[in-house]
Amino acid sequence: MAMISQKVERHVVLLDENMSAREAATLMVEKHIGSVVVSRASQVIGLFTERDLTNHVIRGRRDPDQVKIKDVMRTMVPRVAPDETGEKCIELMKQHQCRHLMVYDKDVFVGIISLRDLLVLLLEEKEELIRQLTKYVTS
Repeated sequence: MAMISQKVERHVVLLDENMSAREAATLMVEKHIGSVVVSRASQVIGLFTERDLTNHVIRGRRDPDQVKIKDVMRTMVPRVAPDETGEKCIELMKQHQCRHLMVYDKDVFVGIISLRDLLVLLLEEKEELIRQLTKYVTS
C-alpha cells in the first residue's frame, strides 16, 4: 500500500478568507488548479473548490464579485497525515463526498491531496506490481 507523502501538493495557493469568489476562481483558472486553501491571519481555516463555486455561487445566482470565499468554502475538510495510504484517503473522500483532503503533520498544515493525485499514486503502484509479476513469471 502506497503512502501519499510523495503526492502531497505542498505548494498550494493560500488566499485570505475575504477574497471574492471571482478572484479565487480567476486565480484557479490561471494556475490550472481546482482548489485554494483559505486562511485567516496566516491560519488555515478551509478550502474553496470549483465545486463550491458552482454549488454555492453559480447555482444560487449569487454575484461572484460580492460573495466572499469564507461564506461558501468548506471548513470541515477531512484531514490525513502524510503517511496515510492512498486507499484510506479514497475511502475518506467517499465518506465525505469530497475530492480534496487537507494533509497535516501532527498540527502543522503541509498541503493537500486531490482525487487525481491519489489515482496517479494507485496507478503507479499497480504498474509496479505488474512489472514485478511479469519479471517473476518470465525469469
